[in-house]
Amino acid sequence: MKTLRRLALLAIVLAVVGVATLAGMSGYYGGDDGSGCARCHEIRPMVNAWAWSAHREIACSECHGSSFTANVRMHLKNLDRMWQHRQGEVPEQIRLTHRDMGPTIARCAKCHARQHADWKSGPHGVTYSRIFLDEEHNTNQKLMDDCLRCHGMHYDGGIRDLVNPLDREGPWQLLDAVMYDEPATPCLTCHSVHTPGDPLPSRERRMSLTGPEQDVVTPSLAFFDRRGGEPVPVPQLPLPRMTDGDRPVEISPDQRQALCYQCHAPRAGFAEFQVFSGDDRTPTGVHEGISCLACHGTHGMTTRASCAECHPRLSNCGIDVETMDTTFRSLDSAHNIHSVSCEDCHPRGVPRRKTAAASLR
Repeated sequence: MKTLRRLALLAIVLAVVGVATLAGMSGYYGGDDGSGCARCHEIRPMVNAWAWSAHREIACSECHGSSFTANVRMHLKNLDRMWQHRQGEVPEQIRLTHRDMGPTIARCAKCHARQHADWKSGPHGVTYSRIFLDEEHNTNQKLMDDCLRCHGMHYDGGIRDLVNPLDREGPWQLLDAVMYDEPATPCLTCHSVHTPGDPLPSRERRMSLTGPEQDVVTPSLAFFDRRGGEPVPVPQLPLPRMTDGDRPVEISPDQRQALCYQCHAPRAGFAEFQVFSGDDRTPTGVHEGISCLACHGTHGMTTRASCAECHPRLSNCGIDVETMDTTFRSLDSAHNIHSVSCEDCHPRGVPRRKTAAASLR
């Protein structure tokens, strides 16, 4: 009986000491202005970047947790980082790992619920298993490290650490079962929390802005470069120059497309990039010159309303565009919506344009 009492007393003492330690850490490293975090010089660059970012009105603890956060892994990481700091073993670069992505996405969803729901239900919400265990793809294309440039850019290892075997025969399996349902293209693929910019105006303010005053490129847009381990802001990303054979292809000046082109890129040639090479989908034909985001929703990539955005139902021929034989209507169509031209459906010559009155009869 005395032994049980001693054990209970010891447990209470340890609990009190633990809470006091956490309270002390919170007091020393706390502070919504990031001053506590910046006490460690290796963290100061991130704190300085946050102070100029669009998220500067959000306390550090909202995204990274506080000393009282019920996340054991976070506390163990912080203790390990403090130990390394005391030992002088400071890493050259502190970055999030793929195991940090799940909690990070959950924190993003707290404020950006609609965008999170669209992303999760869209093609960019795909998991590692869907990407790297795809039998059709793996049979035709051998897996390689470059796959991780877009599908798994936050993964810590190489392709050999993720999938086995690396051949075209299979069967393939993920070496780390934890990665099976992890998102291969998380929020931080296209967004950087610490990118310089102004906080989002209130909804009332945004509703009162006229077209020219509305932002096209939001401050957080940035592509995470796996090789450098840093996000590259969209204004610093180039738009490619492409050709269709020898003909220069006109592309929209929408700078947001520079983000799309990091993964949906044309294959490099001797002189110019050839349109539709690689995974490029730059529109030509009747849609040449319009932005990717004129048709594809930003997070869900939905295209259902895209035709109606520009066409009041009818095309120049007087036909309802959504009934035309293109891949918008059916993926089995021979007429790709990205490259369809009038001549594809009118090989004997394009008929004269009908008047609006005639087409409505």
